[in-house]
Amino acid sequence: MKKKTRKLRTGFTTGTAAAAAAKAALTCLLTGACPERVRVRLLTGETLSIPVESAARVSDEQAVARVVKDAGDDPDVTHRALIGARVTLLDAGAGDPDTVRIEGGPGVGRVTKAGLDVPPGRPAINPGPRRMIRRAVNDVRLRYGPSGPVSVEVFVPCGEQLARKTLNARLGILGGISILGTTGLVRPMSHEAYRATIRKAMDVARAAGVRSLLLTTGRRSERFSQRLWPDLPEEAFIQIGDYFAFSLRAAADRAFEGATLAVFFGKAVKMARGVPHTHAARSRQNLSQLAAWTLAETGDADLAERVRGANTARHAFDMLYPRHAAVIRRVGRRVVSAARRFAGEKPDVNCLIFDFEGRVIFDSREVP
Repeated sequence: MKKKTRKLRTGFTTGTAAAAAAKAALTCLLTGACPERVRVRLLTGETLSIPVESAARVSDEQAVARVVKDAGDDPDVTHRALIGARVTLLDAGAGDPDTVRIEGGPGVGRVTKAGLDVPPGRPAINPGPRRMIRRAVNDVRLRYGPSGPVSVEVFVPCGEQLARKTLNARLGILGGISILGTTGLVRPMSHEAYRATIRKAMDVARAAGVRSLLLTTGRRSERFSQRLWPDLPEEAFIQIGDYFAFSLRAAADRAFEGATLAVFFGKAVKMARGVPHTHAARSRQNLSQLAAWTLAETGDADLAERVRGANTARHAFDMLYPRHAAVIRRVGRRVVSAARRFAGEKPDVNCLIFDFEGRVIFDSREVP
């Protein structure tokens, strides 16, 4: 009997959580009743019922509410984090009665580099979440009557600690997390956040004047690359994770002149096969092609069969290097070919392959 697959649960973004907290706080302030749940209008036009962790009036002019961010079945570092909003009624002379001032409090990062959706000097609350917060405030105004100008301060109690687990500092967002969301929902396995990070990192690089990128698959390959290019600005180094094809296309769309892939052998074998996304769940490592390349380069059928039956790419690598470096070179050349198919004519693509201790064992710039 076929096992029934459980449907993955959709969650909501930090932007949705901030909008819910703002709505709960203003409701509490205007009515004296602090809601246990609020309905938030998403950027898709849908509505979502969000539980409120806590809400309380601080004074006749101010209330605070907190919401637990729920990423569903695609959890990230902000899953289960508290997202808060401090709502303050401003004096009538503070501006237009419909004014909604949105500020970042403790735990919300501040933008320090150009190239993001928010200009330098402003809190890292993206345009989508700002629209949702204003909608939430206006929904309360419509229901309970005009409130005059309002200030909404978004805060994240553990935001600074959470930000250390993200790439925010590389993007120039310091002191806390970003308040994000393009739709308001987190869809399981969409990987939208990582792709958005890659795009934004490239935008920051462009704004910083970077012309050529160093594309790495993670922190180790980036660290080894930075040792090779200590004079390059940090914005030039982009961690692309498993997004091989996506990253090359994104670099091409932004008209970068060059892109160098700096990877370990296991990822290189997948890239050489033209696999657009190299995560294990999407592209199991098939060593049959590596075995065929081994036979073509060495003429050794026994070695090729041992490569085919290797437990992992690292196991195969130990059979091939350094004695059969020609096979490694073939893999590297095919990485470049696959990358150029994804990128088109620009950027000019190169590839470095590291061994598992960080030594360069292939450099396409040195291979005819």
